[in-house]
Amino acid sequence: MSRLSTLPRPRESLFTGGLDPYRDVNVVCPPNLRECVLAMEDCCEEAHEAQQLLRNGTFDLPRMRKVLESQRVFLLIDEGTVHRYKADLADEIEPQINELIDRAEKGLNALNRREGLIQNKVEVAQAMQSRVATAPTSNKREERRLQLLAKQRRRLEDEVKVLESEILALRT
Repeated sequence: MSRLSTLPRPRESLFTGGLDPYRDVNVVCPPNLRECVLAMEDCCEEAHEAQQLLRNGTFDLPRMRKVLESQRVFLLIDEGTVHRYKADLADEIEPQINELIDRAEKGLNALNRREGLIQNKVEVAQAMQSRVATAPTSNKREERRLQLLAKQRRRLEDEVKVLESEILALRT
C-alpha cells in the first residue's frame, strides 16, 4: 500500500518568488496528527478498494435485472374462443388466398397456351427439316435456309424446355 503522506515532497519552485510567507518549512508535524493522516489514508484506500470490488461485481446488473425479470404468462381460454378467432382469421385471409389461386391458374393457363404454340412451331420446323433433308439441295440458297431453320428449331426446343421447367415449378 502506498501512503500519500510518505511520498517524497515536490521539488522547490524554479521561479523566484521567495518562500510562501504562510508556510513554515521548519515546523514539525506532531506525531498524533501524523497518525491521523496515515489512518485517514488507510481508510481512503480501503474505501477505494471496496468501491472497485463493488463496481466489478455489479457492472452487469442492468442486463441481469432484465434477464431475471422476464416472465412467461399463460392465458387459458376455452375452445369456443379459439374457434371464433380461427374463423375470424379464415374470413380475413380467405379472399386473398382465393385471389392468389386465381392469378396462379391464369398464369398457368397462359404458359400452357404458350407451350402449345411453341410445340406447334417445333413440329412445323421438324416437318420442314425432314422434307428438306429428303430433297436434294440444289443450291447454296437452300442450304443457308436449311441452316437457319435448324438453328430456329434448336432455339424453339430450348424455349420448350424452359417453359416445361416453369410449368413443373408452378405445379409444385
